[in-house]
Amino acid sequence: MTRLLVVGMGGSLRTPSTSLTALRVAVEGAADAGADTQVFDLKRLRLPFYTSEHGVPPSARRLADAVQAADALLWSSPTYHGSVSGAFKNAVDWLALLADHDPPYLSNKPVGMLTTAGGVQGLQAINAMEFIVRSLRGWAVPLVFAVPRSSRVFDGDGLLTDQAVADQLRGLGAEVTRAALQFRAEGTCDYAQERPSGAVRD
Repeated sequence: MTRLLVVGMGGSLRTPSTSLTALRVAVEGAADAGADTQVFDLKRLRLPFYTSEHGVPPSARRLADAVQAADALLWSSPTYHGSVSGAFKNAVDWLALLADHDPPYLSNKPVGMLTTAGGVQGLQAINAMEFIVRSLRGWAVPLVFAVPRSSRVFDGDGLLTDQAVADQLRGLGAEVTRAALQFRAEGTCDYAQERPSGAVRD
């Protein structure tokens, strides 16, 4: 059986990028759980603004192909003005290249989401990510992590200095891997099978 592939996508145009550091730590958790991993740093991708009018740049094709091949994804963005960054949203827009695949977009792929924020509003960006995951037919992993007051847990070089935060990020990576294993084995995961509170049994 081939190993799972977990693809991380995120970061920011800022140097250093705390959201990229957080993503790499979460991806370490996926690797520790047995997955092969790949990380796309949005700054290095240098994606143009999304449009299909002028062809598809190689960087967008590489991203789309990797996402298509992935069993699960980890997404990371800084929180800007209560939402995800423009660079992150633009990268997601390029996933329109997966519209004609079978199955399309992010079908049957669990997605783990994390953000960093200078203040305490990181969950707003998580909410935006979750809407995106749903619109692309993916599965949002219930465990999410918003790192608040990032200046307290990252140093001036963008390195993570808080071990408790690092452990939680690695836990998110492991959880995404666990969900992907269950999708591979059963075609779904127990998140999807849970009966809503108060639901009537047949």
